[in-house]
Amino acid sequence: MEDHGTTTGHLWLVGAGPGDPDLLTLKAARLIAAAEVIVHDGLVGPGVLALASPDAHCISVAKQRDRHSMPQPEINALIVRLVREGRRVVRLKGGDPFVFGRGGEELEAARAAGIPCAVVPGVSAGIGCAAEAGLPLTHRALSSAVSFVAGTCQGLKEQDWRGLAGPGRTLVIYMGVTTAGLIADKLMADGVSPDMPVAILERGTLPGSRAIRTLLAGLGDVVAREGVRSPAILVVGRVAGLAEAEDSLVGHAARAFEEASQ
Repeated sequence: MEDHGTTTGHLWLVGAGPGDPDLLTLKAARLIAAAEVIVHDGLVGPGVLALASPDAHCISVAKQRDRHSMPQPEINALIVRLVREGRRVVRLKGGDPFVFGRGGEELEAARAAGIPCAVVPGVSAGIGCAAEAGLPLTHRALSSAVSFVAGTCQGLKEQDWRGLAGPGRTLVIYMGVTTAGLIADKLMADGVSPDMPVAILERGTLPGSRAIRTLLAGLGDVVAREGVRSPAILVVGRVAGLAEAEDSLVGHAARAFEEASQ
């Protein structure tokens, strides 16, 4: 076995939840307050970082579409180096570290380097934002299964989503704002009804959050017309009709679909 040397530091992969600091777990809040170094994503807001010690060193490794301030291999190397220096390091990630947070890759890097690492779960955006909007992802009469997928352009056409949306199912799509029209086309081509309800949850649990309800056929148009921006998630399924959201767009999308079908 390779000798990685002795370390006195420790790494925690911590979920910061969907944005509202009050939705942090008690353990996450305690570790943030005790950390010497916090390496955080861009989705971790100032309210969460305000819990850190004034002496803590906060390092942003924010990622945006098509532009990374620091590539993932460099993030892995950074957290390994900091722990080997003997620091108490919190790698703070929006939502849950293991739900589209690349926490698995960072855990693998820590294990390969022989450094101690623990994981603290967080409330994932799909769950937290849906709850804020009064949208149950499961419902005895409407949905008995939930799937979480990434809607990024890379590999979207190659992904097989057949059977993930439709009667009795809920599909939660992360990172799908810029590809909303393609996503709608993909799902309809796979047999999902054009009048399937969709909820667009923008900036969930944060100030200025919006919940917009529409139909699958009009999803791309609504996202463009309403100027929806990330962070936002899309919820596709009959349960989306239960969301506390704007209803005016539902009629608009229904009329547009009817006109296109004539």
